[in-house]
Amino acid sequence: MSVISLKEIVAGTRLSAAESRELMLAIAKGRYSDIYLAALLTALASKGLDIDLLDGFSAAAAELATPLDLECTELIDLCGTGGDGKSSFNVSTTAAFVVAGAGYKVAKHGNIAVSSSCGSSNVLEALGIKLSGDPDYLKRSLGEAGVCFIHAPLFNQAFKSLAPIRKELGFRTVFNALGPLINPAKIQFQYTGVYNLELQRLYSYLLNRRNKKFAVVHSLDGYDELSLTDTARVVSSSGSFELRPSDLASHKLSPSQIAAPASALESAKLIEDILSNSSDRAKKSCVVANAGAALWYYHEAKADFSEYLAVAEESINSGRALKVLRRCQEL
Repeated sequence: MSVISLKEIVAGTRLSAAESRELMLAIAKGRYSDIYLAALLTALASKGLDIDLLDGFSAAAAELATPLDLECTELIDLCGTGGDGKSSFNVSTTAAFVVAGAGYKVAKHGNIAVSSSCGSSNVLEALGIKLSGDPDYLKRSLGEAGVCFIHAPLFNQAFKSLAPIRKELGFRTVFNALGPLINPAKIQFQYTGVYNLELQRLYSYLLNRRNKKFAVVHSLDGYDELSLTDTARVVSSSGSFELRPSDLASHKLSPSQIAAPASALESAKLIEDILSNSSDRAKKSCVVANAGAALWYYHEAKADFSEYLAVAEESINSGRALKVLRRCQEL
């Protein structure tokens, strides 16, 4: 199959999943100049995302990724796309420790900051947690701590050269939407936050197409997580839901209450405070809501939601979530 050209894309040609895959492979093989790539990403962004583009690009990324078998059949990933422009604190990273503290196995995919002041990988490094592509280290972390952190660039190095171009462009591209779809581990359940309702729709169609168990979350005021600042819409393999802050045992929060600190070190300190049960109630509530929701949807939205919120809360109150963090720091 010949690779579709920039001229055809600009002219309005819609790419099939197979054509999108071929285009992604051509990008990874370095077939294009930086100027061409910038124009290509701009053209694709102007057309908007669609399910075939996401399907083809993510399929190609999976082919090109370094294989990772963690030898675990019940893995959960909690990962947001980012790109919401909200600069909230590291909710999904903190929730990963909480879910692991509750006894589940978490293989969290993450990266450095793209749209926020401190991405998942940035804060993990600030916490003193090693970012490694060594499968033995990751299996050990999963076995001893219940969680391992998969730094995306270590497994998807074919697209490293695109980072400066994406940064220079300064707007969201298709790559901003790929992160949660390209975890190299064999994930059984995907809890994903997305930055708008259209991407939520595309994600749900694609994950259904792939017969995945999932929950895709978007707060209606723009957050790629259960922010508790507004009602959230959740589309999952168990059905569609609207969740209000009151449904999550919380009062409605203001954006300032979940804002990220100014630096990675301050963000790391905040995670330690939340897991030590010494942060303000608002940020803890946000983490508990997301961890509890992940567990509820993992169990196919059975039983009462409050039961899983209580499990997440107890993971923190008992010190088990903090123990997970400390073990990760020791490894």
